[in-house]
Amino acid sequence: MQFTLTELWASMGLIAKGVFITLVILSIWTLAVGIERFLYYSSVKKQSKKLAPKLTNLLKEGKLDEAIALATNRNFRKSHLGKVVAAALQEYQHQAELGVPLEKRLESTQRAIERATVKVNKELKRGLNALATIGSTAPFIGLFGTVFGIINAFHSMAVTGAGGIGTVAAGIAEALITTGTGIFVAIPAVWFYNFYLAQVEILTAEMSNAGSEIIDFFSKEIEG
Repeated sequence: MQFTLTELWASMGLIAKGVFITLVILSIWTLAVGIERFLYYSSVKKQSKKLAPKLTNLLKEGKLDEAIALATNRNFRKSHLGKVVAAALQEYQHQAELGVPLEKRLESTQRAIERATVKVNKELKRGLNALATIGSTAPFIGLFGTVFGIINAFHSMAVTGAGGIGTVAAGIAEALITTGTGIFVAIPAVWFYNFYLAQVEILTAEMSNAGSEIIDFFSKEIEG
């Protein structure tokens, strides 16, 4: 028997075929999430890079309303810094209008920053859990197909009454296809997950730094 892909597929059992199709779907899902996250993070960084200096200039001039309007502008809707800064400025301005004392005002602003950071962090991590799950389970899914493939091979040998390694070699080769496919699917999923998780950590650190700078800015403004 020639070990061509077509012949291997034709001789695979229903369970092995189902496992293989499942792995193909997971592979497509991994690729889709990987591309979507790459484009999303690129937009986040690009918009934040444009927004940061403009916000800095407005804050130095004391133009809070304009800074809020800029941070919430739809052109910067993906900016992680814009969302955190907008939440901080809106909360600070609201507390100031209510006449809340400075200390309480800053505490409330800090809580708003933390809430916004958590919310944005969830948006940044969207899809990463799927990558982690695929990366950790794809090899086991492939192994599941392999086990049933080997069972099918030995069952065929028992039915035909033939023996020897040559008789079961084709069946084992068919069975191992799913394990190899599972590993093939898991590798890019793990790579994507680790790479994007590092990106999320960097962006989260930037949000934390931006929040601290906002608090320091208001503290110095009041002291000044």
